Amino acid sequence: MLTERELEIVEYIKNHGNISSKEAYDNISSNSSYATLKRDLAKLVSQNYIKTQGKGKGTKYFISPVFELVQPMNVEKYYEKEIDEREIKESFNFKIITEVLSYHNVFSKSELETLETLQNNYKSNIAQLSDNEYKMELERLAIDLSWKSSQIEGNTYSLLETERLLKEKETASGKTKEEAVMLLNHKDALDFIIEHTNYLNPLSVSKIEDIHSILIKELAVEKNLRKRRVGISGTNYRPLDNEFQILEALKNTCDLINKKENVFEKALLTLVLISYIQPFMDGNKRTARIVSNALLMSENHCPLSFRTVGSIDYKKAMLLFYEQNNISNFKDIFITQFEFAVNTYF
Repeated sequence: MLTERELEIVEYIKNHGNISSKEAYDNISSNSSYATLKRDLAKLVSQNYIKTQGKGKGTKYFISPVFELVQPMNVEKYYEKEIDEREIKESFNFKIITEVLSYHNVFSKSELETLETLQNNYKSNIAQLSDNEYKMELERLAIDLSWKSSQIEGNTYSLLETERLLKEKETASGKTKEEAVMLLNHKDALDFIIEHTNYLNPLSVSKIEDIHSILIKELAVEKNLRKRRVGISGTNYRPLDNEFQILEALKNTCDLINKKENVFEKALLTLVLISYIQPFMDGNKRTARIVSNALLMSENHCPLSFRTVGSIDYKKAMLLFYEQNNISNFKDIFITQFEFAVNTYF
């Protein structure tokens, strides 16, 4: 989170447009030195909250176009207001894809350095594993991901019950057939992307539909892009309800992902945007998690299991993006879960 002084700097720049460091120092109520203010400005630039124009004494500071997208938000305070009390962006925002994300990155320099350090640890770790040991670790991660991804969607299987189901095909007593099928489909989808590592790179609408088809097999869920309206519990955000706009949004997302050079950006934006579009009648977030992991694995990066993220925390972070187009909390989840995966499985 930003300090009070940093928040004051950001607020001043938001309200006054392009300003110099001297203007900021003269107008911000702080007992800090000019050198401290310069360090604060440099930190805000590195975190992608503000941008610079010009050089030396002619340097001007202005709010980054992605500030609303990446600014830290207190999620608990946000949800103190009930669903009908929150001021939100009720409709789908095409510009977040075509204008903001197409020209700007969401990870700060320090966040990318953290992720790259973890990735280097992953590469070092797997270099010491035999093929069989690596396969066993990947299977362990696949079980955890199948369990957690299904739990987020309301599946009541425990992790141990999931392991028995996926390894021994033993269903749990008191659970529905649909719950077992959901978990088995997850494993099938993961097996598919492990076997066909580059299938989703580059990304396309038809390939996303293929993954969705595996995930909803025998679950009485319609295949292909939806043609009817859907609602999302817990929010007044309304996803697109026109099949042609849904297709356009998904194509724009694929173009955006394929254009991005950094695989962490690709994976994070895939997670968030497929869920935001809600292109299918059901199974959207499950599809997003599998596709995101496929993109990581296609570039030999560590996949995520999401095992330690709370289902409610995941949903709150996702709803924050739906309602405010703010990715900060979901970005934190991504970084934390990447670190967990590297340190736990490999």
